[in-house]
Amino acid sequence: MGCARATDHSTTRSLWWVAKAQPTLRLAFVLLAFVPLVLASPATAQRSELDQLLTALASAPSEEVAARMEARIGELWQQSGGPAVALLLQRGARDLSSGAEVEAVADFDAAVALEPDLAEAYARRSVARFQNGDVAGALHDAEAALKREPRHFGVWRSLSQFQEARGDLAGALAAWRKLLEVDPKTSEAQERLRELARKVEGEAL
Repeated sequence: MGCARATDHSTTRSLWWVAKAQPTLRLAFVLLAFVPLVLASPATAQRSELDQLLTALASAPSEEVAARMEARIGELWQQSGGPAVALLLQRGARDLSSGAEVEAVADFDAAVALEPDLAEAYARRSVARFQNGDVAGALHDAEAALKREPRHFGVWRSLSQFQEARGDLAGALAAWRKLLEVDPKTSEAQERLRELARKVEGEAL
């Protein structure tokens, strides 16, 4: 009997502890549910945001909304190679805007060397090379960027300009149409489309 009473008492204490601990256990389970979100790497979160924005860009309701999306996507592309690459891209952009194309190409060369799979590095170097008179290099970099990110609206825009400058109006029109597939509300979307179409039709006459 004494043994039975001791067992009953021990069981009662255990049940009391479980009942008392239930709120704490529930909280623990709730917190554990968020562990995957907390442990998600910044790069993973960044890729997810990029994919969402690029998908949304294809159905942006206006040019203003598209411009805001383009700006945010551009920021994410610049940051996606890490801090060192981001600094190189920023420095290259400053060099390019000040007319120092050779220095800009060197900056973008360094970015490509650090992150050879980063589409944004090739995209920016393509512009710098074109402005430096290296058309073949610009076209090569544009293709390399699009291979890594086919939805890079900035590259499709640049490629259209490159092709027009070298006299390939059909190529310029084709590139612009590809741009409109991913970014239909981009600046001057329909105006440039009509302009290039007229030029191509005039060339065919």
